[in-house]
Amino acid sequence: MRNLRLELCYDGTRYRGWQRLPGVENTIQGKLEKTLSRILGEPIEVIGSGRTDAGTHALGQVANFHCTSGMPSEEILGDLRKFLPEDIGVYSCKEVSPRFHARLNALEKTYCYRLWNSEEPCVFQRRYVYTDSRPLNLEAMEQAASQLVGTHDFSAFCGNKNLKKSTVRTIYRIEILPKGPELQFIFTGNGFLYHMVRILVGTLLEVGRGEREQETLSALFGKKRELAGQTVPACGLCLMEVKY
Repeated sequence: MRNLRLELCYDGTRYRGWQRLPGVENTIQGKLEKTLSRILGEPIEVIGSGRTDAGTHALGQVANFHCTSGMPSEEILGDLRKFLPEDIGVYSCKEVSPRFHARLNALEKTYCYRLWNSEEPCVFQRRYVYTDSRPLNLEAMEQAASQLVGTHDFSAFCGNKNLKKSTVRTIYRIEILPKGPELQFIFTGNGFLYHMVRILVGTLLEVGRGEREQETLSALFGKKRELAGQTVPACGLCLMEVKY
């Protein structure tokens, strides 16, 4: 049994997220599995490094799958590029150790959330940014973000109230980068809960608008979801990189 690793990107606008869903064709995992099964002539299960939400994008997603086919990885890559829709791209397909697991072996992930903070129209990037023109205090948001770095119970920043697994995660770095009228929120950590990045951004924006005191964020650790900020739209979120 061979184990192959994929590095890929996708525009998540028209998809219901990464995870295959019963009776739903339009998922990234579902499209990959259907295409690979067609190419290799056998049922294929694709394992992703993480499950991106509906409407969320990826520039650096990593996945793996097992197969018995002897087709060279270069041919598999060529056929994937030929048969996948234009909004899913594959950078590479390489044979790896049988023990490699895209999700379990991931050490850190980096996400970027893009905010268009201007009244000027953003026509050509509208699928990839969240538009909110209200004035923001960048310094207050940066000071608030510094409280989020480290190992904490992020239950207040999890969109799944019924999650029974641990809600403790480690954030290594948070950067807030002005790019003209755009603000980019960069989060790097060992893993992220359901909707976690989008809730973190929503909470930081409340600080930036003066609706929440920057000193109060650390008091949210281990608390209920209702105490944190809103979940900002998925369109601004992109999985940038996964490290192993």
